Amino acid sequence: MTKIRIDKWLWQARFFKTRSLSAKSVSGGHCRVNGSPVSKPAFGVSAGDVLTFPKEDDVRVIKVVALGDRRGPAPEAQALYEDLAPPKPRERPDQAPKYDGGGRPSKRDRRALEQLRRDVLE
Repeated sequence: MTKIRIDKWLWQARFFKTRSLSAKSVSGGHCRVNGSPVSKPAFGVSAGDVLTFPKEDDVRVIKVVALGDRRGPAPEAQALYEDLAPPKPRERPDQAPKYDGGGRPSKRDRRALEQLRRDVLE
């Protein structure tokens, strides 16, 4: 059965921008293969293995479908795996905050405030 290094596969599947970043993630003990923790970037993965690793704010669960020959374009990379737990969509605010009319008072408002202060002090 053919195997490929886990750091190389993660890089080819475009989960990490560089191979050294993928190796750092694996060597940090953050990756699991079929539920077993892996801390060596040279660990071999083959088709059918399930990888679990953190990526940004999500935990990705990926099933290896194929082993790549090269780091190709995104459609080619997406054919290498099956996403078992797709990432949750990011929550975005509905729209920009509205102007509530606050802020610096106009000249007319400042004159009214000054008049009010004069009346209170007298």
